[in-house]
Amino acid sequence: MRATPLTTVRNLGILAHVDAGKTTLTERVLYATGTTHKRGEVHDGTTVTDYDPQERDRGITIFAAAVSCTWNEHRINLIDTPGHVDFADEVERSLRVLDGAVAVFDAVAGVEPQSESVWRQADRHGVPRIAFVNKMDRVGADLDTAVASLRDRLHVVPLVVQLPIGREDGFTGVVDLVRMRALVWSAAAGAPGSGSGTFEVCAVPDALREEALRRRRLLDERVAELHPAALEEYCATSTLSASTLVAALRELTRGGEGVVVLCGSAYRNRAVEPLLDAVVDYLPSPADMPPVRGTALHGACGEGVEERVADPAAPFAALAFKVNATATGRLTCLRVYSGTMRKGETVLDATAGRTERIGRILRVQADRHAEVEQAVAGDIVAVVGLKSTRAGTTLCAPDAPLVLEPPTVAAPVVSVAVEAGTRADIGRLSSALARLVEEDPSLAVRTDPETGQTVLSGMGELHLEVAVEKIRLSHGLRVEVGRPRVAYRETVARGVSGLVYRHVKQDGGAGQFAHVVIDVAPLDGDDGDDVSVIHDGSGTGTGTGTGTGGSGGAGGFVFRSVVVGGRVPQEFVRAVEAGCRDALAEGPLGGHPVTGLRVTLTDGATHSKDSSEMAFRAAGRFALREALRAATMELLEPVVEVVVTVPDEAVGGVLGDLAARRGRVAGSTTRTGSTSITAAVPLAELFGYASRLRSRSQGRGTFTSRPVGYAPVPATVYARGASD
Repeated sequence: MRATPLTTVRNLGILAHVDAGKTTLTERVLYATGTTHKRGEVHDGTTVTDYDPQERDRGITIFAAAVSCTWNEHRINLIDTPGHVDFADEVERSLRVLDGAVAVFDAVAGVEPQSESVWRQADRHGVPRIAFVNKMDRVGADLDTAVASLRDRLHVVPLVVQLPIGREDGFTGVVDLVRMRALVWSAAAGAPGSGSGTFEVCAVPDALREEALRRRRLLDERVAELHPAALEEYCATSTLSASTLVAALRELTRGGEGVVVLCGSAYRNRAVEPLLDAVVDYLPSPADMPPVRGTALHGACGEGVEERVADPAAPFAALAFKVNATATGRLTCLRVYSGTMRKGETVLDATAGRTERIGRILRVQADRHAEVEQAVAGDIVAVVGLKSTRAGTTLCAPDAPLVLEPPTVAAPVVSVAVEAGTRADIGRLSSALARLVEEDPSLAVRTDPETGQTVLSGMGELHLEVAVEKIRLSHGLRVEVGRPRVAYRETVARGVSGLVYRHVKQDGGAGQFAHVVIDVAPLDGDDGDDVSVIHDGSGTGTGTGTGTGGSGGAGGFVFRSVVVGGRVPQEFVRAVEAGCRDALAEGPLGGHPVTGLRVTLTDGATHSKDSSEMAFRAAGRFALREALRAATMELLEPVVEVVVTVPDEAVGGVLGDLAARRGRVAGSTTRTGSTSITAAVPLAELFGYASRLRSRSQGRGTFTSRPVGYAPVPATVYARGASD
């Protein structure tokens, strides 16, 4: 596939906040490298990487797209990632397989909320980065202000290697501070839609020479402070040579000790070529990365940690990070970490323990592909023919099984109920949802066992909107979307005693007779339950009464019998309990399941001929129904524990919003620059919270939730129709 050595490969991603210019920059990179011969524009829907119809309609990147190009005899495998927070999982899976990244920042806005989020994601993966301050031609663009925001918001050491020539609309080029030269683009060459992107290399303009020398001295000093070899040369000569500076910047970038900062205007096609030079000079190749670590399943040394170097001759190991279910079959994107993969070979799906056959190997160009015969260590390619491989799956040589760490998948935070528009489409909708989850692991589909609704969960409202629209467009289905119903419960607030029920039925032949007397009371502390938050399904409250037949029940229900003298035989006691459990299915307030009560059978009577288990089961059912209608009932709502993480300056607004949602704050912890708030919030109040939190925290807040039980609905809320 490639005759060039591994050291000439760069696997990098483009990271940024939405609308910072990632896709436009990718287009200019493809154009500058000769991969495309016409520059695509986001606003025209003609870009290579935003090929999905929804991306072109919305004007944003939704799905990570891989492209490949060549610059100065180096192969660059580039992934254009989404910038919207709802699609952060696409960024996460991409970062897992990348060796470096270009972080794009708006020259006016500087570090924006999602810029900060993706930067932290890259920190977790240890991905070396360089920064590109884009849109230098905009009104209000200021390189120094943008660099200051990097220093203050991201807590990095920016190493600025360029000085802009001209301001705002007069931006025409940059001064290369490393080689002390000017790169100038003509106004015609940089105009949108022009065919030329050539630039002129010349001496630093006299008006900028003094400022360029000052900034070069600052760059030398900062690099010397961070790099021992550079410090030695700086102490000897009071300056750094270009070669020493490049070598030091490369090591500082790869070690994460500094961030090289460049600037330009992707839209006007200015300063893209120096950025490509910086990618080659400063970002690592697969050969520079440490060996990939995984779990060896059945190696000579048994199970344990094993390392694989990026060597085409080593045993094959690759990680699947993206799956596209196209009309012509499944397309699986892989990062090859070691060994060689050839067309037609059989490989092991080490995650699932089954074999797969490599059908075709494709070099990816967004939605276009070029078939190749093999892929080697360091390559990012797509494979056709894998039947069951999922994102996060490890493919390896059958005789050297290895499981690599998969990308982490965040828990969904927003849900909607989906249903087919017609009964005939129910099966097709199920199939479409299964394919959707296969492509995007951050989506989850489940059927609510109580409401019967099909619930689709994701990372945000836009994420779910895009997923549903994809089903409509790709499968031609009419899909109805609504708010998921909340699974309420009912419980006894104040019970009744001595309720008598006689079940008598005579239709000819053997009749039915059962006489029961029951007490109904709420579960209390002695039953092991919490009266304020009842944990449904926990099986609390084991029956320990002094009478016979005591039994605990799942769902916060306890039944016991204190009948003496054999007035109700034991087999009929069990039938009464079964009947009571039948009655728990629907409560008197709104037909919701009933929980958190104790039923005591205190007395009863039988008939020598007409009493039976069926009669006593019916008596138990009807008796409890009457008792619940006579008792004082409370509506319970599901409560979730929410952990909200926001910047310190947004804490006040978030606390106020949680209080407005009837949340009870349990505590908070403060870390550098951020605060995590733990609160119990009714589930019904969390719909739409993701968008609200982002608006209150400038897009920098996140939250996780988990169910913790049920709590009474306040009377004021219930009066507004909570039971609906």
